[in-house]
Amino acid sequence: MSSTNSSSALSPLGPDDPREIADYRLLARLGEGGMGTVYLSRTRGGQPVALKLIRREYARDEAFRRRFAQEVAAARRVRGYHLVAVVDHVLTDELPWLASEFVPGVTLEDALDTYGPLPLPAVFQLVGSVAQALAAIHAAGVVHRDLKPANLMLTAQGPYVIDFGIARAADATRLTRARGIVGTPQFMSPEQGLNEPVGPAADLFALGLTAAVAATGRHPYGDGGALTVATQIALTAQRPPELSGYPAALRPLLERCLTASPEERITPAEVVELYERSQVRPLRDFDGWLPEPLTEQIARRVAELENPPPPESPRAEADTPTVPPEAVTPAPTAPPTYTPTAAPSQPRSQHRATTVAAPAGPPPSQPSPPSPPRSSPPPVHSITSARPAPTPSAGRPTSRARRVGLAAVVAVAVLLLGQSLVSALLPDDSNDDPSGSDTSGGSETTDDPTGEEAPDGADDGTGPNSSPSPETEPYDLLVDAVPFALRAGDYDNTYADYDAPAASSDLDLDDVELTVGDGLWDRWEFETTTGISDGRTPEECRLAAGTNALAPELPYEEFEDTIPVGTLLCTLTTEGNVAMLEVTDLTPTDDTYEVSTLLTVWQER
Repeated sequence: MSSTNSSSALSPLGPDDPREIADYRLLARLGEGGMGTVYLSRTRGGQPVALKLIRREYARDEAFRRRFAQEVAAARRVRGYHLVAVVDHVLTDELPWLASEFVPGVTLEDALDTYGPLPLPAVFQLVGSVAQALAAIHAAGVVHRDLKPANLMLTAQGPYVIDFGIARAADATRLTRARGIVGTPQFMSPEQGLNEPVGPAADLFALGLTAAVAATGRHPYGDGGALTVATQIALTAQRPPELSGYPAALRPLLERCLTASPEERITPAEVVELYERSQVRPLRDFDGWLPEPLTEQIARRVAELENPPPPESPRAEADTPTVPPEAVTPAPTAPPTYTPTAAPSQPRSQHRATTVAAPAGPPPSQPSPPSPPRSSPPPVHSITSARPAPTPSAGRPTSRARRVGLAAVVAVAVLLLGQSLVSALLPDDSNDDPSGSDTSGGSETTDDPTGEEAPDGADDGTGPNSSPSPETEPYDLLVDAVPFALRAGDYDNTYADYDAPAASSDLDLDDVELTVGDGLWDRWEFETTTGISDGRTPEECRLAAGTNALAPELPYEEFEDTIPVGTLLCTLTTEGNVAMLEVTDLTPTDDTYEVSTLLTVWQER
């Protein structure tokens, strides 16, 4: 993600920017980089997230998609201090995206451009903190590969590493891009420049380069162009950098980081040890760790979150014919939508269809019937994901769990608004009308799914003596109040799959609904939108998942107040089932909780 040097980190959404991606309403632009555009959004619980929408040229490359899926899965396992974690993602949409925690601050790149080099104590604290983050990244089998000042966020709580593990996916593509190499040549290691195998030591080389620039503003390999500097880095074995002009206290670190041989470079643990020997200040004491002007700018960035800039007006189509005034209906109509065909043979855990709603423009030449009134206007254009259940019933659209419980809303909409609104909200391969309007002229016929006509005199469900259809569909009970213990391992997280049901540290993350964090992670993370229910029926549980949702993360310190004994936690699982956890016991253990529950799972017929 690139940044600007303006006082504001947020830019208004442009005419061509989507207003919604999946269930995330976009609030502003955060930046744009080689791999995509980054937007500010919020989870249902109000947590700010940075949502990166991948560029179309990458999305069309199957090698990129495969590598991207592997890297995101690995990145989701990374947890530790000074890391911005991935909280959500979709990899099979026409345009893949991922959402990560958003920490308001200033990138090191912007800080250096605006305020100049950091004081040496701040540089040491920056390097020590980033080394801790790298240790967690490498422990999960991930290499950052693009560590640089633009990927280090300075905040009042210390520095954060962003975008880890993603650049490797771009390196795997066969695309020839006008902007050249994916990544940043000035901060690559010699092995990256020589196209040799890249391991964790490459990130330590980049850390040394970053430390040198942060302390002095000067790059150890000169101020030439990107490829010139990259060439000098690749030749480090023959011509090591000249470090005599750097502060004497910093040179031992630079010498250990900037060696040509990866095996001889310093490790993250040794960086932390080097910092602790300096006795500058406790590594995690960030009270006043940055210069005052920079601290004030960070405070302004925090305040910006409460008042993002309004979006620009959507771009109108210049060649759209004008509709005569008498043809325009007063009721609002849904924006035209484009529904791409889902990729064949997708894994069940990634099977999401995408609906992209185009920017609203002048009315079309053919007037559409009036749409039902809405409580609020639809987004100008959006990218919406829906996960169908593995065994959908005929004639009834279904969806997998979504972040803000769209499935519950749609269930009500089907009953009240009919097929036209379903077409506007959910992708339907049988409906090619891009406007999402009802083309049936207001009437609707229901065919017998068997294809046979009812005999004369038989009650077909429409006569005066027929019973009304139930408002909700029946459910099959799959799991009936079985004991389900949720506890973290000593040094690892535990992942819970309600459909299995199973709780283990080695489950496929695409199948889980809950991550139980260890003491270092210090929280639960709900992988599917989870709410608190007041009732025990599947209908009440499903509704609660979308209308009374918790924040995606629940710190252990809030357990007693948020989920006391007796709480009913409800969600739609990754397979589209309704799951309910009844909390029967909370047992604090060191820095975590052991939570005893009874698990119930229903499947819609």
